[in-house]
Amino acid sequence: MSEQWTPSACGPWCASCHVTGAVVWVGGQLVLSRVVLPVARRMLAADAGDTFAAGAGRRFGLLTGAVSLPLPLGTGWAMAWHNGVTRASRTDPGYGRALATKLGLFALVMPAVGHGVAYAKGRPALARARAVGSPAGSPGVVLLAP
Repeated sequence: MSEQWTPSACGPWCASCHVTGAVVWVGGQLVLSRVVLPVARRMLAADAGDTFAAGAGRRFGLLTGAVSLPLPLGTGWAMAWHNGVTRASRTDPGYGRALATKLGLFALVMPAVGHGVAYAKGRPALARARAVGSPAGSPGVVLLAP
């Protein structure tokens, strides 16, 4: 790994896109789960609230899969590659350990993202646990970006 790691080594746009993508992902999760859906559930009838929540979740999931995850993943990979990060260098003090921690948190958060699938398969308790777990762990991923 390079002696001096800099987040803008592959260009300032790379670091800013990386952080922006991560913030949009986590911010979207928090706005949807803590602002939009609670208000919709209070204002709409039960059936309409469920329909709205399912539609909003589906749309957010599509946007996440199309933009909010590929952007930080791609730019993070580009920054790491440009700085010569290897599997072995993830144990190095500083950036290597921060990257390893970030990847670990990301690996824990990603299974929680499947709460919509669990709900669609009739497993509301699992869906609820995953829906709470994803926004709870995601800020740690963003705090470690880049």
